[in-house]
Amino acid sequence: MTGMTSSARPFLNRRLAEFGTTIFAEMSALAVRTGAINLGQGFPDTDGPEEVREAAVRALRDGRGNQYPPGPGVPELRAAIAAHQRHWYGLDHDPDTEVLVTAGATEAIAAALLALVEPGDEVVALEPYYDSYAACVAMAGGTRVPVTLRPHEGAFRLDLDELRDAVTDRTRLLLINTPHNPTGTVLAREELAAVAELAVERDLLVVTDEVYEHLVFDGAEHLPLASFPGMRERTVTIGSAGKTFSFTGWKVGWITAAPALVTAVRSAKQYLTYVSAGPFQYAVAEALALPDSYFTGFRDGLRAKRDLLAAGLAEAGFGVFRPAGTYFVTTDIRPLGFDDGFAFCRALPERAGVVAIPNAVFYDHREQGAPFVRFAFCKRTAVLEEAVRRLTALAPRPAAG
Repeated sequence: MTGMTSSARPFLNRRLAEFGTTIFAEMSALAVRTGAINLGQGFPDTDGPEEVREAAVRALRDGRGNQYPPGPGVPELRAAIAAHQRHWYGLDHDPDTEVLVTAGATEAIAAALLALVEPGDEVVALEPYYDSYAACVAMAGGTRVPVTLRPHEGAFRLDLDELRDAVTDRTRLLLINTPHNPTGTVLAREELAAVAELAVERDLLVVTDEVYEHLVFDGAEHLPLASFPGMRERTVTIGSAGKTFSFTGWKVGWITAAPALVTAVRSAKQYLTYVSAGPFQYAVAEALALPDSYFTGFRDGLRAKRDLLAAGLAEAGFGVFRPAGTYFVTTDIRPLGFDDGFAFCRALPERAGVVAIPNAVFYDHREQGAPFVRFAFCKRTAVLEEAVRRLTALAPRPAAG
């Protein structure tokens, strides 16, 4: 009996029992084992701007951030976040009371939900959703209520009537993500206005994940939900340096919100990481002050990569949903003769030397996501070109004769 306990109760908290190891860990391990190109997990394969990396080195050498930084984040970064929100969106935030730095957007989501949701509260989230949303709702003791984005005319669309019908007297919070991972949908002004009206009418809090704010294409526009009437006092907005500056390992994220909301989220956050990423916070403060040309150049470079991968996937026979934002493209595998994304993705590394993610992991209604597979295009152009070359081997061949 060495190493065993007498209790029959499982070790893992039952709230988390349904989640297990993330699909990203499984697929990344599969990529390593098979030598496949990893277009599954959404991390760049090159670092961001050299001047930002050097700013981190300078902070380390100068002894800035090597000890615990202030709980809300270093003043320079909080000021830079407030300046960024003002410059891009005309939103005014007090850096001392309305900004909180977190260990990436993932901690921001966790801290917000742990702070704002109590057992029995319902959280309405757009489905498919980033996998940590469901786990964080569960840890808070809440009940997730998915509203499914459905394919329509080459994109995934939000049914506003379905959203309204999902709200009950038990609903505490709307969890919104735009630009949306994994579908690439960017909610339009009229959709966001309807979400805002619903939140005000039903007196709901909103947590809005806007980490892909600078990755919108083809005339799409990112509009922060907090900028809509009645939303400033009820919205927690989440941002991330990892997505905008390609330093995902630094884990620097933030929230902006009214003082009472920031205080609530900080109360949970201080018992998670307490503080993190000291020297990197100074570097991100400099990154946020980069000229507009950096942000537009970053977007344009990703748009070219999107076009390269989307064209290659279409040539390989996939149904392609061209994303209006993010750095992911969702595909339909049914034209290739498959309808099970899990089986398809587990076989793809051996068949084509490429790793992707089955969208079904992002759904409560697994059958809704079964035929969809997500590819990341935040990789070097040469890597995407090789992936496209490998994937074209999947294309159905015309019958001989």
